[in-house]
Amino acid sequence: MIKFIKNFRKDENGAVTVDWVVLTAAVVGLAVAAYSTIETETATLANNIGATIAVADTTGAAGATGVAGE
Repeated sequence: MIKFIKNFRKDENGAVTVDWVVLTAAVVGLAVAAYSTIETETATLANNIGATIAVADTTGAAGATGVAGE
């Protein structure tokens, strides 16, 4: 049994696969975090732009003719 454990410890078959699995999981985790951040900030930006446009429309901003109040 001790010989089996020593041989198992020295055997490196499959080590690269384990490295790739760990690296791929890390990349996927970073991608999910980045997507979440970008999606949240994009929604916030869209809401801010919509609010600004709504305020500009209700305060009598210049219309298509370029004259305020039309």
